[in-house]
Amino acid sequence: PSVTGSEEQSEGERSSLECSTPYVCPWGDIVLRWEGYDPQVSAVSGRSQLDPGGVGQHLTLSSSFSWKDHSKKLLCQVSDGSRKASTEAVLRVRHAPRDTRVALSPSSGNIRVGDAVSLSCQVGSSHPPVSGYRWYKDGVAVGTERVLALPGVRRQDHGRYHCEAQNALGAGVSPAVTLRVFSAEISASPAAEVREGTATTLSCDVPGREGHPRELNYTWYRNSAWLKEGTAHTLLFPAVAAGDAGYYSCKVTNSQGSDTSQAISLSVTYPPRIPSLTLFQETQGGRLVIVRCTVDSHPPATLAIDRDGAVLATSGAQVAPRQRLGVAASRNALRLEIRDAGPRDSGKYGCTASNAHGNASATKVLVTRAAELLIQPSAEVPEGTTVTLTCVGTGDTAEEPLYAWYRNSRRLQESSVPTLRFPSIRGDDAGAFQCRVRSSNGSDASEVIPLRVL
Repeated sequence: PSVTGSEEQSEGERSSLECSTPYVCPWGDIVLRWEGYDPQVSAVSGRSQLDPGGVGQHLTLSSSFSWKDHSKKLLCQVSDGSRKASTEAVLRVRHAPRDTRVALSPSSGNIRVGDAVSLSCQVGSSHPPVSGYRWYKDGVAVGTERVLALPGVRRQDHGRYHCEAQNALGAGVSPAVTLRVFSAEISASPAAEVREGTATTLSCDVPGREGHPRELNYTWYRNSAWLKEGTAHTLLFPAVAAGDAGYYSCKVTNSQGSDTSQAISLSVTYPPRIPSLTLFQETQGGRLVIVRCTVDSHPPATLAIDRDGAVLATSGAQVAPRQRLGVAASRNALRLEIRDAGPRDSGKYGCTASNAHGNASATKVLVTRAAELLIQPSAEVPEGTTVTLTCVGTGDTAEEPLYAWYRNSRRLQESSVPTLRFPSIRGDDAGAFQCRVRSSNGSDASEVIPLRVL
């Protein structure tokens, strides 16, 4: 038999194919039929031609073909008893791309930041062939190749992807596929730097967490030390304290592995605490007073040291330098050195610390003596040792002072020489020694220091 009809069929439109033989056997057992068609959407009609114009048997198949019929084979067959002859007809159904889908590689396991990922747009059938592709991520166009390659996937690549395959008849749209990037990240609310007492929340998130909350487990760390774990993706501080400050990280675990976030710094600001004010008096190598102030605060405080209300040093705006003063400042610390200290440096010393959140202060009273007694080599020596007592007086007087010496409250001598020397000390020389410095500015006595002779 022979088959005639259009070479191509259009999807959804009715088309006809004719199967025929150039002969007719009215009283024989010869049968002409179609095989391979869908009877529910098809109709078959036959006719015989016996006239001067020609002789033949014709069997017409009329059907509405779908894209699934493309490349399908229909058989036109003539049989006479057990003898058969047939002709094959291959359907060419014109249709837009069909059965479009996305293939994600890798298709299993966690996809991490930096992994190589590809999405392939696969088409089940298209006639004519596909002429172009379009990729969309969350509805936004992102590519025009058949394969969308992400050689180093980023956290922001997480999303829903679909593709369109196009030919001259239309486009086939795939169902959306979610690319899940398994990447842990911490965020702080209301901010990573908060004031003491603020309600603060740290959240550990992986993209798409909302869709699979029960599959994830969270482990929290502070300064690399384990803190807590469970299914809660948040760490709550109803009223954050200064002690809560530190570097926080979290590890998110699912059935296929885990990922640890980069650490986030939680900074807690607070006003200065009460400053620590320390006063030192040194007599070795000259008379020196050291005033040191330290404080605990965040952000760092501006420190100021004053005497009886007059500012002597500050860690902020510079105070005009004075000849006898030395100032050194560091974070939350201020040091004041007063050289050639004397009675005029006595008074109430205060330290004030202030930052954007408040201020605090502390005070101490300093009493400086104009005279100081030094015994060398020590205040306890063996008999026969050379011993020198030195009366160190104030260095801010213009005239030469007089030095008076006392042992057991009895005056020994007075001169302009500040030393009392025993070339070879005896037991009788032992006692409680004191010196007094006298000048036009007044006089001042040292503390009483005992000298023991062994």
